[in-house]
Amino acid sequence: MIDCFIPFRSGSQVSETLEGLRGAGKLFLVCTPASEEPALPGYAAIETDSLRSTHFVRAVAAAATAPYVLIYTKYTTLRFGAYSLERLCGVARDTGAVLTYSDHFDEGPQGRTPAPVIDYQEGSVRDDFNFGSVLLFRTDALKEAVSRMDRSYQHAGLYDLRLRVSRLGRFEHVSEFLYYDIESDRRTSGEKLFDYVDPRNRAAQIEMEAACTEHLKAIGAYLAPEFKDVDFHAGGDFRYEATVVIPCKNRVRTIGDALASALSQQTDFPYNVMIVDDNSDDGTVEVIQSFLKDPKLIYIAQDKTWHGIGGNWNAALHHPDCGRFALQLDSDDVYSDAFTVQKFVDTFRRERCAMVVGTYRLTDLELNTIPPGVIDHREWTEENGRNNVLRVNGMGAPRGFWTPLLRTFNFPPTKYGEDYAVGLRICREWRIGRVYDVMYNCRRWECNSDGALDVEKVNINNFYKDKIRTWEIRARIRQNQK
Repeated sequence: MIDCFIPFRSGSQVSETLEGLRGAGKLFLVCTPASEEPALPGYAAIETDSLRSTHFVRAVAAAATAPYVLIYTKYTTLRFGAYSLERLCGVARDTGAVLTYSDHFDEGPQGRTPAPVIDYQEGSVRDDFNFGSVLLFRTDALKEAVSRMDRSYQHAGLYDLRLRVSRLGRFEHVSEFLYYDIESDRRTSGEKLFDYVDPRNRAAQIEMEAACTEHLKAIGAYLAPEFKDVDFHAGGDFRYEATVVIPCKNRVRTIGDALASALSQQTDFPYNVMIVDDNSDDGTVEVIQSFLKDPKLIYIAQDKTWHGIGGNWNAALHHPDCGRFALQLDSDDVYSDAFTVQKFVDTFRRERCAMVVGTYRLTDLELNTIPPGVIDHREWTEENGRNNVLRVNGMGAPRGFWTPLLRTFNFPPTKYGEDYAVGLRICREWRIGRVYDVMYNCRRWECNSDGALDVEKVNINNFYKDKIRTWEIRARIRQNQK
């Protein structure tokens, strides 16, 4: 039934994995420059440059003869539960899925812990989608996808393969814990968050962008760099040219710094600051009240109903004193200098865009720079940013919005992904301007909302963002059809 492809470094590294797969089908050892020994005698072997390259997936397609191909993506030991591999194959056969994957267990320092994954959606086009380490492809679909590859990648070959296979049929997630492996990346969610914008990963990101763009073209969701014009006079008269919006909940340690930063801006136009507090009970309100002597500050206290960060933004956007441009400042963070608000408005005026995204520096709470340092989102370009943004998990910060446009569709009432959803909606039709100067300091500390999430919370967040992408892809397909 199965041809199994197992990464090989040494005999001791693969011995337990091979023993567990004995009788499953033909076993191939995948040798790369990382291999420390010649392939073991008695096993088929393929030579490749990388487990992520197009050369690798072509070699798999050439070697495979069984109905299914199992690719293991780690060098650590893989063990299936009793009859679990049969279960994985049975679901694949019964559903006709072109790719089948499952939940699993992580054998780590803390013992055995569940490692569930999530369902694949139409919008699951990000390159870091977590399938687990076992991918079971239907061989005919894999070979068909590989036969259509007209470009070779060093880093994006496996990503390109699954995008192409996704156009041929259904992916099936078996929500059962079928195998055991060892998670090699034990960083927190907050530490992994910025991998895609780390300059050290730039070469891989360029390849991933190319593969994703080709996929969007193939499914009819690609958007050419053509944008609607923005007429800032069409939105009516505004008492203030700009408003700094600070949504807030239980930030007694940081909100004072954020407010001091926002209120000390120097501009050649009138601006104000709106702090929207969502029922803080840790002393945050008392800190806010100590700043109310400044006439630029407007305090909005939310009621007890659900709002999320998106709902707090909407309260500010629809306030009669909200400015022509609504500018973001998180309650953890501070602007980099006294001219950030001016830079925002200058960029809006110069580029005639509906949204502006700046550049930020990662720091600790005391404003010491921490890796990877400056985050400038160079993956966003005028030519292809609106397509590439479907592949990554964010657009950058700080963000500014043309208020009259945002009032027409608002933020979703959620506490995660609300800014990403709005950015996707805007760039579907309007230009997003960029500022590559550092505009604010993004302070990472133990109370960041995305700092150290458990796997269930990470999965909930990722599923929601994939859902946002699914809706956006469908909207873009419809727009192109019209």
